[in-house]
Amino acid sequence: MSLFVTSINSGSNGNCYYIGNDSEAVLIDAGISCRETEKRMKRLSIDITRVKAIFISHEHGDHICGAEALAAKYNLPVYITTATLRNSPLRINPHLLKNFTAYKPVNVGELSVLAFPKQHDAADPHSFVVSGEGVNIGIFTDIGTACDHVVKNFCHCHAVFLEANYDERMLENGRYPQHLKARIRGDHGHLSNMQALDLFINHRPSYMSHLYLSHLSKDNNSPDIAHALFSAHAGNTSITVASRYKETPVYEIGGDKHDCTIKKIILSEPAQLSLF
Repeated sequence: MSLFVTSINSGSNGNCYYIGNDSEAVLIDAGISCRETEKRMKRLSIDITRVKAIFISHEHGDHICGAEALAAKYNLPVYITTATLRNSPLRINPHLLKNFTAYKPVNVGELSVLAFPKQHDAADPHSFVVSGEGVNIGIFTDIGTACDHVVKNFCHCHAVFLEANYDERMLENGRYPQHLKARIRGDHGHLSNMQALDLFINHRPSYMSHLYLSHLSKDNNSPDIAHALFSAHAGNTSITVASRYKETPVYEIGGDKHDCTIKKIILSEPAQLSLF
């Protein structure tokens, strides 16, 4: 009754999240190179042939740049909407292209992947909940605002990769031009620490065991600031910052709404390095 999860990379330099059971897995986005993805999964002792599909959230380069090579090398289906594909530079072999529709689950072996719309400055952006073994794992990044779709799905997750992109003060006082600051803060930009914290405090279920703070800005946020902010309100939820430079350990997420005995098991933990 558990799923295994890790962030392969999380940030504007690339995003890739692994969710799987004992025999099969999916990647949500493939935003770092095939070679780097392979290297990081090898360090975690994850057999890459467990990956059975790639799901693409939107067409920005930090979410797709490794998808072509991974799909071609491992004959992986790539689930992507028509609008996202049309607005991307991806050239996927047609026999590997698969479409998905919001709120119509896609079954990948014993896993179920549910997509739902989100607000972001892309053609047809979606977030995902991956379910299996009675466990729901959310991947909620690149979100301008916590809309009703986000709130509804967040409420049912045992663990979530949640965007905490920027600290408001750091963004305001930082070097970015005003038009870029406005884009980041806008309803189709990114979630701030405080917006993400509001979602976490007001809508997390009692059985949420792990929260992975994701897609932190290199220039406008600090892992220490974000971690301290959420830890003060964490309760029984473990808070981890997903790095833009290295993979996280593999966590085993177990339990359900009625039996929330949650275990954290590191299958293969690399030497501990600074997150940023």
